[in-house]
Amino acid sequence: ALGCFAAAHRGEMLAAKHPSAMMRTPTSLRALIRGGLITRRSAASSVANPAAAGGPHRRFAVVAAAKESGGRSTTTVSPDKQGDAGKRVKQIDLQPPKGTRDFPPEEMRVRDWLFGHFRDVARAFGFEEFDAPVLESEELYVRKAGEEITTQLYNFEDKGNRRVALRPELTPSLARLIMQQGKSLALPAKWFAVGQCWRYERMTRGRRREHYQWNMDIVGVEGVEAEAELLAAITDFFTRLGITSGDVGIKVSSRKVLQAVLRRFEVPDDSFAPVCVVVDKIEKLPREKVVEELAALGVKEAAIDGILDAMAMNSIEQLESLLGSDADAVADLKLLFSHAEAYGYRDWLVFDASVVRGLSYYTGVVFEGFDRAGELRAICGGGRYDKLLGALGGEDRPMVGFGFGDAVIMELVKDKGLLPESLKSGNVDDLVYPMNAALRPAAMGIAARLRATGRCVDLVIEDGKKPKWAFKHAERCGASRVVLIGEKEWEQGVVRVKDLATREETDVKPEDLC
Repeated sequence: ALGCFAAAHRGEMLAAKHPSAMMRTPTSLRALIRGGLITRRSAASSVANPAAAGGPHRRFAVVAAAKESGGRSTTTVSPDKQGDAGKRVKQIDLQPPKGTRDFPPEEMRVRDWLFGHFRDVARAFGFEEFDAPVLESEELYVRKAGEEITTQLYNFEDKGNRRVALRPELTPSLARLIMQQGKSLALPAKWFAVGQCWRYERMTRGRRREHYQWNMDIVGVEGVEAEAELLAAITDFFTRLGITSGDVGIKVSSRKVLQAVLRRFEVPDDSFAPVCVVVDKIEKLPREKVVEELAALGVKEAAIDGILDAMAMNSIEQLESLLGSDADAVADLKLLFSHAEAYGYRDWLVFDASVVRGLSYYTGVVFEGFDRAGELRAICGGGRYDKLLGALGGEDRPMVGFGFGDAVIMELVKDKGLLPESLKSGNVDDLVYPMNAALRPAAMGIAARLRATGRCVDLVIEDGKKPKWAFKHAERCGASRVVLIGEKEWEQGVVRVKDLATREETDVKPEDLC
C-alpha cells in the first residue's frame, strides 16, 4: 500500500505542475487500482476530471523515513473517506491481552487501597520511594544461564538495534540506580517502590503475566538486623489488612545452608546456582523428578540424598546438629529469630531449610510468605543479595530486600472477606444538584467553594436529571451529603443539605458550607 500511495503522490506532484499530464500519464492511478485502494470507475472519473478528484489537494500523505534513521512509515487517509456502504466495521477484541488486566474505577479503588497500605507501611519504617523505567536493557536480567526468569522475559530488539526487556522484577533496576549514585549515596539507604512487572509465564491463580510489585530494600547493612526490619514491615502490613499469623506464615532459611551441604559432598561451586533453581521446586515437583533434575546437573547420588535430607529439616536445632554451632547459617538464623522475638512477630516465622528462592543473586538469609491453608502460591519473598552489584560490573555492597506482588495477596484478602465496604462505592463527599439549568451557575460556585475546602465534590452538569436520579447517583458515588440548590431556597439565600447517613435535611447559607 505504501508503494501505491508513493506512486499516487508522484502523480499528484506531476498534476500540480502539468495538469494535462494526468490525462496522458495515469501511472499513479494504475498503482492505486493494483493495491485495491480505488476502483476502476473512480480512476476513470479522476482521469476525466482531475480537479473533481481532488487534484493536487487530494488528501493522501506518505511519510517514509530511511531505515537507518530509526523512523517509521505512516499513511493517513482523509477522515471523511468511509468504508463500503452498508458494511459494518468488525468490532475489536474488547479483552486485554492474555495475562493482563483492566482497572475500571471499581477495581482501581481496590488497587489504590492496597497500594496505599504498601506505601504507608514503607514510610512508617523510614523508607523513601523510587521508580525506574518499565523498559530496561535486557542484559540487566540475563545474569546466569539456566535461570528461569531469563526464559520469561518480554524482550525484543528496538529500532536502534538495542536489546531491551520489560522489567520482570524491580531489584535489578534498584541495583542500577544504586550503582549510578556511587559513593555519593548516604548509607544505609532504605528505598521502596511499587511498580508494574512483566513475565511471560504459565498463568495460575494469583499468577499473571503482568502484575504490580511492592519492594523494600536496605543497602549498606551487613547484619541480619536489616532482614529483621524488613520482616517487621511485612508482618505490620499483614496486620493492617486484618491478616493474622494464623492465616499466614513466613518461611525462613539461608542460602548458606545449601552451600555448606554442597561443600560437604564436594559439589563444585559453579553448580550452586543451578542446584538452587532445582531445590526451589521441591514443593512443586515429586521427589523422583527433583532427583532426576539434580542428576542431570552432574550431582552424585550420595550428594542428592544429602541435599534432600538437609532440605527436609524444619528446626534450627536440627540444622545446628548437622552443620555445627559455629556455622554462619546457624549463627545468622539464631540471631534473626531472636530479633523477631524482640519485635514481637516470632509466631509468624517458620524455619524451612528448603527455602532457597529461585533467583541466582541471593547470598544469605532468604524468606517466603505463605498462606497456612496451602491454597495459594508464595505471597511474597526476599532475602540478602550482597553480590548483585558485582555481577553487574559494580562494587559489591551489602543489600537485602523483598518483593511483594499484588495478585496473590488480593486473592487472600478476598478469601478472608477483608475488603472494606467503603470500596464498593466512590469517595465523593458531596453531590451538588441544581434543580434546574438556570441554577447551574450557582451550583458551580457552590462546588468550587466546597472543593477549595478540600472536599471531594461531584457536580450534576446534565439537564433534565430528576431528584430521584440524583439521590441514587449520590449513593453510587459514595457521597455523604447532597447539596440541593432549589429556586425557592436560592432566592432566600440558602441551599438545602441532606445528610445521607442520618437522612436529616437542613438549610445552610452558602458561605457557611464546609
